[in-house]
Amino acid sequence: MLPADTTPGADALEVLGLRDTVLELGLTPNRSDAMSMLGVAYEVAAILEQEVKLPEISYTTSTQKAADVLKLSVEDKEANPMYAAKVVKNIEVKESPLWLQHYLMAAGVRPHNNVVDITNYVLMEYGQPLHAFDYDKLATGEITTRMARDGEVITTLDAQERTLASHNLVITNGQEAEAVAGVMGGAKSEVSDTTTTVVIESAYFKPASVRQTSKEIGLRSDSSARFEKGVDPNRVLPAAERAAQLLAELAGGEVLEGTVLVDELDKAPARVVVSPDFINGRLGMKISLEDMLNILNRLKFDVEAANGQLIIDAPTRRQDIKIQEDIVEEIARMYGYDEIPVSLPASEQIGSLTPYQAGRRIVRNVMEGAGLFQAVTYSLTSAALSQKFALQAEETTKLLMPMSEERSTLRQSLIPHLVEAAAYNVARQAETVAMYEIGSVFLGQTAEELPFEEEHLALVLTGKWIDNTWQGEKKNVDFFVAKGIVEAVFTKLGLTDRVTYAKAQLDGLHPGRTAEVFLDGEKVGVIAQLHPQEQKAFDVKETYVAELNLRAILAATKEALVYSIVPRFPAMSRDIALELDVTAAAGEIVAIIKGAGTSLLKDVKVFDVYAGDKMAPGKKSVAFSLTYFDPERTLTDEEVVAAHNKVLKALAAAGAEVR
Repeated sequence: MLPADTTPGADALEVLGLRDTVLELGLTPNRSDAMSMLGVAYEVAAILEQEVKLPEISYTTSTQKAADVLKLSVEDKEANPMYAAKVVKNIEVKESPLWLQHYLMAAGVRPHNNVVDITNYVLMEYGQPLHAFDYDKLATGEITTRMARDGEVITTLDAQERTLASHNLVITNGQEAEAVAGVMGGAKSEVSDTTTTVVIESAYFKPASVRQTSKEIGLRSDSSARFEKGVDPNRVLPAAERAAQLLAELAGGEVLEGTVLVDELDKAPARVVVSPDFINGRLGMKISLEDMLNILNRLKFDVEAANGQLIIDAPTRRQDIKIQEDIVEEIARMYGYDEIPVSLPASEQIGSLTPYQAGRRIVRNVMEGAGLFQAVTYSLTSAALSQKFALQAEETTKLLMPMSEERSTLRQSLIPHLVEAAAYNVARQAETVAMYEIGSVFLGQTAEELPFEEEHLALVLTGKWIDNTWQGEKKNVDFFVAKGIVEAVFTKLGLTDRVTYAKAQLDGLHPGRTAEVFLDGEKVGVIAQLHPQEQKAFDVKETYVAELNLRAILAATKEALVYSIVPRFPAMSRDIALELDVTAAAGEIVAIIKGAGTSLLKDVKVFDVYAGDKMAPGKKSVAFSLTYFDPERTLTDEEVVAAHNKVLKALAAAGAEVR
């Protein structure tokens, strides 16, 4: 609603305050000072070489002292080293002036009433969060900050009940919690239309305490965002004074004399000593000492040049200035990144891929040669999917402030997201999906309390593998298609003889179509079909997946490649059909054949499996092709028969029946 004294025919944009100029500053997210108008003013003043004019604070106080009506105590001075309170009486709660509402709306804040709007305005102006308590609703005339009791419940201003833990800091009236420190006030002491006396809170809370509390209760506010990054210790009191001034002007309030204060906060500026040579060496530039001093003075840094060093006292509003590299960044930023000379790297050494990089490229070529498309998925997933299908389940790593619960935990397997990608494509009429991903999984924690990163290879197959319309040939993907692709990887890396497969049962995977992959006896992967229930959950048809520990595979030592002359002598083959139990693994029979003790046997392959009406119940027929060969001569029938008989004896000793 427009003011009553608005002149008819006046410029609407002017009246509504919509002719403002918007400034966008390209600053790093750790710049807590840039989250206030004064911080932006300092930044613009440094760029334009202008002076900053701070708000002039002046108001008339009553003869009554604030300390006579309000008692203040702080129990945990480490989490809350400074707390200031101003008391303002006889206020009139009403709608804010139009100019104040415009300022707040431009900052994305909804106006409430003049008291709440003033605290929000000072927050935007100074970057210091404030809170207004209804003095009469406090009932005790007392404010005490303490750690919450375990399980203590408070209803916050958003009308939600929050359960607190014993390490959460709260503001109380000496008895009950009235606000969650640094996050949000409580509904009991909220300012309303009937409020006549308010207590303005301005405090410094430890960033780690606010961050932990905000995360645990699932509540993030403008206040907590600023406390987490660190507010200016020297603005705590000026912000309270500014709010008191505005309450006197806009709400007709009577400010009581003095400030009820607990102050054990260190407000000393951070001192950084750096040499001009260090700065120029890091930047590869030749900036003069005069230019450096000019830049630092424009930034309002207290600086002194002595003994070839710059002694800098960074103002407390710049919480991001702690070390030499911070000063280097500031000088480079203000001097101009475009002024940094461009040069090409010079080296006498010829670059090349590392063995690991070369191996990864080989794997990628195998995947794409097999017809798979590369996918890139999120490293973050939900807590429920973080360990699903994992080759090795370890302690999970969760984000402190995730964007959503669906992206809150670092993954320990690539398969879930690949299956989601397959389901996404299937839902959009992509009948066949064949994708792979080379990416990192995050397992447990290192000694530095960081997640241990391990690179894996995963693939997903669904739909048709062969679909030749002109020949009418069609073949759906199956377990052996996935296994063949995995075998192709090991073959290309020269590790085939060191790899074995074993039947397995894993959660979420088909119990009869799951195999674990072993390299030198160590588990390095899994090949499987998704369990029918999982396929139904993801809304996909028959889907096959595989995941390999690429780090372990590429780190495996490989024998040097030795070339041999193509032999001139022919090989001889013999076929064997064995009657086995349906549960018997063909791989075990192959191992028996190879261990029969004949040097002439060079290769064993399974070429037929039959289990039908002509077989006894619980039996199957498996046919093997055995290749005998000597590179130095042509074998005689007698030699092949003798070697073959050794194999037959080994099979008979193992209980296998030759058909």
